[in-house]
Order: sequence, then C-alpha cells, then structure tokens
Amino acid sequence: MRYTPVAVALSLLVAVTSSISYSETPRPLDPRAAALLSEGRAAAAAGNLDGAIDAYESALTVEPGSVAVVLGLADATRRQGMQGKALHYYREALSADPRNVTAIAGEGMALAEKGAAEKAAKNLARLQTLCGKDCAETRELAAAMAKPPAQRMVSADAVKPNPVVSEN
Repeated sequence: MRYTPVAVALSLLVAVTSSISYSETPRPLDPRAAALLSEGRAAAAAGNLDGAIDAYESALTVEPGSVAVVLGLADATRRQGMQGKALHYYREALSADPRNVTAIAGEGMALAEKGAAEKAAKNLARLQTLCGKDCAETRELAAAMAKPPAQRMVSADAVKPNPVVSEN
C-alpha cells in the first residue's frame, strides 16, 4: 500500500516519456540524400520511374531509414506496377511513423490496386479518423478504391491452345 503512489508516479513518467518519442521532430536529411531525393522526384514527375527508383535507392544508402526517401521509393514502385514491393516500403515507413497519412494512403492505394478492398477500406477509415474526409489523401484513396483492380495476370484457362489435326 505504501508503494502505490510511487508506482503510479513511475508509470506516469514512463507513459509520458514513451509518448515524447512520437512527437520528436525529424532530423534534416543529409545534403547528398536531399539532392538524390529531389533528383528522384524530378525523374518520377518526368515519367522515368526506373531513374527515380535508382535515385531513391541511392538516397537510402546515404540516409538509411529516411521516411521521405522510403515514401518516394514506395510511390515509384507502386506506379511501376509492383504493388507487393510498394507495400513493403509503405509498411517500413509506417513502422517508423505510424501516423503518416501519406504512407497510410499509399498503402491503401497499393492494396486497392492489388484487389484487397477490405484492407484498403481499413486504411480509408484510419485516414478519415486521422485527417478527416476532406483531406487530400483520403480523397485520393477513395478515388483509387472506386476503380476496379487491374487484371495483371493471364490464367492458363484463358490461353488454351486449339489443337489442329491434319493428315499427312
């Protein structure tokens, strides 16, 4: 009984200390990584997704774990049609910053493009909770979910050969 006030005070201190790490400001990027990041953004805007991915990967070697670089890489791989790889990058960004609305929206768009509508709807609900229905990321994800998923593979049944029998 006499240790209860100390235990409560200690648990409060731990709770406040752990919540401070979420509000920590991001440290600035290394100038080389910032240059490579802007090079990647310019290449992606020009439609050169391979060049953008190369620049982002180079920036990651200079600044490993940078959320901005990982998000650029995730967006470029998603636009290139590699949703599985993009999901990996979005989840890496979310593990570093769980409330990043850009990462949540990107992950939802990759899921919607892959055909996982239920998981994408969970991301949409999470976005609406974090930034509301009028947020740009929420509208973008809702628009991506409205489109049908693209057919990416051809099944073996769709390409059945027609055997032709001829006499010699």
